[in-house]
Amino acid sequence: MTANPRANTETMSTATALVRTLMAQGIETLYCLPGVQNDDFFDALATTGKSIRPVHTRHEQATAYMALGAALATGEPQAYCVVPGPGFLNTTAALSTAYATNAPVLVIAGQIPERYTGKGVGLLHEIPDQLAIMKGLTKSADRVSDPQQAADKGREAFARMLSGGPRPVALECPMNVWRKTAEV
Repeated sequence: MTANPRANTETMSTATALVRTLMAQGIETLYCLPGVQNDDFFDALATTGKSIRPVHTRHEQATAYMALGAALATGEPQAYCVVPGPGFLNTTAALSTAYATNAPVLVIAGQIPERYTGKGVGLLHEIPDQLAIMKGLTKSADRVSDPQQAADKGREAFARMLSGGPRPVALECPMNVWRKTAEV
């Protein structure tokens, strides 16, 4: 008799899959500055992640420095979430410091809709190749394109963050992908 590979699956959104992954990895606090590109993620955090306490800051730089400080103080992985483009760029000083000090920090950054990424159409918070900037400042960075990837790439990000010497990692998710649903 073979096991049913779908026996432990359920239909969920990308946002819910990532929130559950954060919970499974022991994230208890999420430093954040919500924005329209991540609305669905924060809706999932409010309904799914009751065990994750969001700490809302007034500037993106504060989200990253708070996650960095918590990671350095506890030695445990910490996470922050910001909007794409200038929002993410505002976190890069703290992210660079996290890299230099071997701090286990996860960046979750929104992204403009998939169909416009890399097209230079002038959408709110669009910058050229945000993922490449992330890759230059972290141990690894990846784009999430569906719910299954949110779970898989989320687990992978934590594994990479903690393997060898700890260092920050990043995930970006286009705003239209947060609400996509699939079996996870």
